[in-house]
Amino acid sequence: MRGNTMKIFVASTTGTHTFRSRPVDPAGRPGWFVRVYSAFAAWRLTRLISRHLAWKLDPLLLRLTHGRLATTLIFPTAMLETEGARTKARRRNAIIYFMDGEHFVIVASNAGSAANPGWYYNLLANPDVVFGGAPMRATVIADEAQRRRLWTIADRVFPAYIPYRREAGRAGRTVPIIQLTPRNTL
Repeated sequence: MRGNTMKIFVASTTGTHTFRSRPVDPAGRPGWFVRVYSAFAAWRLTRLISRHLAWKLDPLLLRLTHGRLATTLIFPTAMLETEGARTKARRRNAIIYFMDGEHFVIVASNAGSAANPGWYYNLLANPDVVFGGAPMRATVIADEAQRRRLWTIADRVFPAYIPYRREAGRAGRTVPIIQLTPRNTL
């Protein structure tokens, strides 16, 4: 089975961007390596490193490797560029994603912390973002049935979302799911 592929056509100065994500069986179980790596990602020390170091390192890694490598290693990751809600400065964060039909889906897990990540507030203030070099429009998924369906897929892509949601829930936070739609299809 081949991964989903979507070509995004953006301004001629930036060219064509191709996203590839492996197919995800919402009823299937992730492979052993994905489960082991996700368990590692859920450790308290690993989450601490992710929150304080990886988020600074990933944009550089993605830029240097033309989007092929981030600290997430085996999980599909792309650069999310937002405009600062207050500063209007360009912010870049590496985000794990998966495809849902023609849409990209990202999760504001912040490794299960009590607060949403800063980029989440930026895209609420300005939902026109750039993802993987392509212009997108961000929409927070509010419908509970849709959220349940997307969590089923998200948990197959990155099983660490399960303990992240549990940890965030203990702090009283509901982890947001965001759908990205290419702006050229709106």
